[in-house]
Amino acid sequence: MAPAKVPPTTVQRLPVYLRCLVQASAMHMPVVNSVQIAEMAGTNAAQVRKDLSYLGEFGTRGVGYDVDSLITHLSKQLGLTESRRVAIIGFGRLGSALQSYPGFEERHMRVVAVLDADPAKIGTSVGGVTIESVEDLAAVVTRERVEIAILTVPGPAAQEIADHLVAAGVRAIMNFAPVRLRVPEGVEVRQADLAGELQVLSFHLNPRTAAV
Repeated sequence: MAPAKVPPTTVQRLPVYLRCLVQASAMHMPVVNSVQIAEMAGTNAAQVRKDLSYLGEFGTRGVGYDVDSLITHLSKQLGLTESRRVAIIGFGRLGSALQSYPGFEERHMRVVAVLDADPAKIGTSVGGVTIESVEDLAAVVTRERVEIAILTVPGPAAQEIADHLVAAGVRAIMNFAPVRLRVPEGVEVRQADLAGELQVLSFHLNPRTAAV
């Protein structure tokens, strides 16, 4: 995990920088400077230098950053050098799509449990994982040593399931449900609001608001 002194806004940009560095590596660029990273990341060079300075002394003035070294360091800071155990709660269309998403393995994250409330789905196998009942959530989380939970359940059920996850020891939740979760200090929640983002795009396409 990144050191506590790293601001949350910087932490949010670190995966973007890592993606840019991986892209640079694929382009056979052994060294990149802050201007190049900024162009790929959609920010500015000063912000890149400030963000990376929180992680230590990197780069050579007038030259830039060694791409492979910085990829390794950012991967360590983001906890991507060790496998993270993930559970998906809610196996509808979104949960099914996420379960088969290849990006998990690429980022050292492994889906070790899938849970649902539908009796017709419980007991079936998906990608080598057997769907289990959400009623057994605490036992499954403990048995599989789940670290990250992904919620793709209806809004009314999300808070109760989040409470059970926290009680079972889960400290990281990605929430796709259209509600804000209330969790105690020490539990990190990321809200994935796909509908909201689409509505923002729609706003910008609306001729009535184009001049706003």
